[in-house]
Amino acid sequence: MRRRWTTAPAAALAVGLAASGCGGGGGGGDASQVEVFSWWTGGGEEAGLNALIEMYEEQHPGTEFVNAAVAGGSGTNAQAVLEGRLQSQDPPDSFQGHAGAELQDYIEAGYLEPLDDFYDEHGLREAMPDQLLEQISYDGSVYSVPVNIHRSNVLWYNPSVLEEAGIEEPPQTLDDLIADLEAVEEETDAIPMAVGAQWTVDHLLESVLLGSLGTEGYNALWEPGADWGTPGVADALADFDAVLEHTQEESASEDWQEASQRVAEGEAAFTVMGDWAAGYFDELGMTAGEDYDWAPSPGTEGTYLWLSDSFTLPVGAPNPEGATAWLELAASKDGQDAFNPLKGSIPAREDADPEQYADSPYLSEALEEWQSGPELAGSFWHGVAADNRWKDSIDTAVGLYLQDGDTEALQDALDEASQAAQDE
Repeated sequence: MRRRWTTAPAAALAVGLAASGCGGGGGGGDASQVEVFSWWTGGGEEAGLNALIEMYEEQHPGTEFVNAAVAGGSGTNAQAVLEGRLQSQDPPDSFQGHAGAELQDYIEAGYLEPLDDFYDEHGLREAMPDQLLEQISYDGSVYSVPVNIHRSNVLWYNPSVLEEAGIEEPPQTLDDLIADLEAVEEETDAIPMAVGAQWTVDHLLESVLLGSLGTEGYNALWEPGADWGTPGVADALADFDAVLEHTQEESASEDWQEASQRVAEGEAAFTVMGDWAAGYFDELGMTAGEDYDWAPSPGTEGTYLWLSDSFTLPVGAPNPEGATAWLELAASKDGQDAFNPLKGSIPAREDADPEQYADSPYLSEALEEWQSGPELAGSFWHGVAADNRWKDSIDTAVGLYLQDGDTEALQDALDEASQAAQDE
């Protein structure tokens, strides 16, 4: 059931910031207003942002809040606008970015203030998991405040399709998954594994790598001296290839929503997508446990393959006091509990109020697991483990593989991408 890909690989937009463009010093701005830049312009993310804005305006009635959100491209449009502003020495007071390596270009260009003192002053090192702080640090410093946590490694499935295929429980291992995909193909008319545009295949790849290599092995791929040419990686890519043998054709013309909807409507058995899919299922009016259900992607139980939206303090922010007040709110328990139930995510803090998440079957379960202290692995596709250039190289390698199906060439290209990233 090998899929046909009919569009060219969709390379991720690299930020490509030039160090010569950074501005220094504060100022020149209007201290009576604070401008916050993001790409939250619709759905739950806009509702969550509006809840934070309302709290900010209540706490700081003398400051006008300027919502500088830019729509489109799942953030790529916003990143392009932001790049121009930073290079022109016209930063907003704070801007959104994925916590982790995605911010590395900004840091190296001198665009971001370190927030170590801020973390110490507000007790954030105690409020957030040690492993999370380690994975968002760069050269020993922290440069952003995570407002939430999303989980990448979620296997969504349709219970009725699994029952029709004779599958009694969701797969626990990658071998189980491959066997179940074969059973769905043999016993039903459903698509075994639904995927969408190419980035959803990159997203699937990180879960397969984690499930095959384990948390320690996966995390080691992003460390200095990492070797992607090992037999272990070859085995993981063989599993990846086996899974993709059971995806639908012409999927490159769709996105994650279509793949998720196929599962909820019984047209597909499985999809691997981040936990924002739960909010989408709610929008569709689907019922958890009936139309859809979930489990950790095979082989990853006990590990959060995480990503996070975070906010920064740019060098030269026109109103650094107002920006710091915004970061205080974004970092606070009350702020995160107001934002996340609407966004469809859980707080980065470990002291969230479970009652605020009780209305969502998925979020209440996810929060309970987060507060139990799972192992953490950073998503490469969503900006934690790999910077933009490295992610772009991985995407190119996956795009070529989708055309020729050559896993050996894919491994060679991934190894070359890793070496190039380490040489930067």
